[in-house]
Amino acid sequence: MEPIQIILAVFVLFALSRAYLRYSEKKIKVAEFVFWIVIWGSAMVAALSPKTVSFFSNSIGIGRPADLILYVAVILLFYLTFRSYVMIDEMDQKMTKVVREIAIDRQKKK
Repeated sequence: MEPIQIILAVFVLFALSRAYLRYSEKKIKVAEFVFWIVIWGSAMVAALSPKTVSFFSNSIGIGRPADLILYVAVILLFYLTFRSYVMIDEMDQKMTKVVREIAIDRQKKK
């Protein structure tokens, strides 16, 4: 086993422990926890068995396994950015509603 594989495996285990901690604290939902298990589990498989990544990259027509990893990472980052944007927009709408209600209540009290 190469040193980079050990480093990656330790990092993945750390990340999985953080996801479990957030789940046990009820800070993330079951679906989000499963999502992170799949992501970090895939990273563990890629770290410990590079031939698996090579097999998948060749089977879908991508020449180099590193390219497949980069494509998946970029797509994942775009997805997470989109989810963050949606969550921020929802919080903004809720905050606007609360501020309006407070302003109306204050105006009524005058």
